[in-house]
Amino acid sequence: MKEEKRGVLYLLPSLLGEVQVSRCIPEFNLQVILRLKYFIVEELRTTRRFLRSAGVTGNLDELNFLVFNEHSDKLDLAAFCEPLLHGNDVGLISEAGIPCVADPGSEIVRQAHEKDIRVKPLVGASSLLLALMASGFNGQNFVFHGYLPIEKAARSKKLKELENAVYSKDQTQVFIEVPYRNIQLLQAITETCRNGTMVSVATDLTTDQESIVVKTVANLKTCMPDINKKPTVFLLYR
Repeated sequence: MKEEKRGVLYLLPSLLGEVQVSRCIPEFNLQVILRLKYFIVEELRTTRRFLRSAGVTGNLDELNFLVFNEHSDKLDLAAFCEPLLHGNDVGLISEAGIPCVADPGSEIVRQAHEKDIRVKPLVGASSLLLALMASGFNGQNFVFHGYLPIEKAARSKKLKELENAVYSKDQTQVFIEVPYRNIQLLQAITETCRNGTMVSVATDLTTDQESIVVKTVANLKTCMPDINKKPTVFLLYR
């Protein structure tokens, strides 16, 4: 029996904030989006809003959405590949920015590779790379750590480890925080790190409210940027 042709899993970058689609999403991506009928999404409401802004004008209820996020059952990953195995192209969309980086979608991509499904990453805005580009820090040797510990002592210990790597390895350290804890993290940086250590704070990237502040720890102590409840990427260097 002839094996059924498999679909393509498209990794579709979404917006980082409230901004016109044309500023961040290439026309090719929009053409792909308009012909897709199946989507694996991190957050349904955000995705529906993004699809409207991308030019989808039909009834969104006629599209097929599978929700996969940090709360999903990792033992049921195979179900997400079923449309692909039956020849349907599928779009994987993160809540913000590019899929699979600081995003649970990487589990879906791994499953697709295991089933010999073609994976097609598309161009879009990455807050991590944009922040690194704009920092002036070492872009040839850097590490992304995701979220740091919440507990104060553990967070301070981790920050000291990252700062030591800055000086011993000439390595840029990149990390993020949930927006409502931004202020606590920035305060922890100023309380823990050396006065001469450089900090980049990149906020609301790609939007009209975008702010990129690069200062020493000593300077941050006297002039804290307004980052409360705003999507932010933090970087340390020397």
